Amino acid sequence: MTTASGFTLRASPLRLLTGQLFTTIPSTNMHTAQVTEWGQNPKYVEVEEPAEPSADSGLVKIKVVAAGVHQLVRSLASGKHYASKTLPHVPGADGVGTTSNGKHVYFIALGTGSFTEYAVVPERRVFPLPDGVDPLQAAAFVNPAMSSWMAFKARISNLQPGFSVLILGATSASGTLAISLARSLGAGKVIGAARNADALASLGLDETIVLQDNVSETDFSKANDVDVVLDYLYGPVVEHLFKTITPTKPLQYVHIGSLAGLDISLPGAVLRSKDITIRGAGPGSWDLKALSTEMPALLQAFSQAKPGKVNVLSLKDIEQTWNTKGDRVVYTP
Repeated sequence: MTTASGFTLRASPLRLLTGQLFTTIPSTNMHTAQVTEWGQNPKYVEVEEPAEPSADSGLVKIKVVAAGVHQLVRSLASGKHYASKTLPHVPGADGVGTTSNGKHVYFIALGTGSFTEYAVVPERRVFPLPDGVDPLQAAAFVNPAMSSWMAFKARISNLQPGFSVLILGATSASGTLAISLARSLGAGKVIGAARNADALASLGLDETIVLQDNVSETDFSKANDVDVVLDYLYGPVVEHLFKTITPTKPLQYVHIGSLAGLDISLPGAVLRSKDITIRGAGPGSWDLKALSTEMPALLQAFSQAKPGKVNVLSLKDIEQTWNTKGDRVVYTP
């Protein structure tokens, strides 16, 4: 039987397992990462390998090639995220791998985890990897690319061709990807804001805003005529932006990340005196159905993005290397 996504699954005798249908095969073991106590480093443990799903189960078994350590992954594993629910917890929100018929895929594993040798996920959350996309790049950067893509697609409305956008935190992994994705969606002007002037200058931006150590000294006047603000910083930077910007047209602000602070103080006068629409973008503000609809186009746009630096680590060493800093980290089983 060939599924709607083009994956061929072979039917065979069935057994019932946790409410889903799987083929009957001898059980074998595999390794996975598990968080057994919120806030503790994941451990490398041996568990039973999941059976091959039956053809009509709506599930796909994937041999994992790599999975990335995103901010979301760390937050979930810490137990501090609103979606952190039960223990043991298998880290990982997405990954790349191969199906039983050898197809290379990107998959979403929210709720089930991807830091494992084999993952079983709903077919609707599995997407062919475009030709030429490096699996390690996809594991590391599709998730941060998702943040700006879904902001544009699900949280911003009525953009006209040639729109302008300000990216707060443009030198972050997500911010840098947002530059190319905004252009692929028709942006005519992209302004980037960050503290590192040299890094900003290397990103091919139309204009830059260097954030000052004393944020209140930052000049945001270049952003007075932008259509969209994508914010990965929040905190004092956004407080200063809202207080000093004087929009010449309706401005759509979308909060995505909190690299500079978790809270802001927003005077009511800002909302009354300026035409600013304030939204957030993340799981919950859009749902997985909307994400699944957008993934093929996102993956195609991602195939044109500039490669980033990736630090590849072995899953068996996850307990010792979990706190590795620096370049984007991916684990391989």
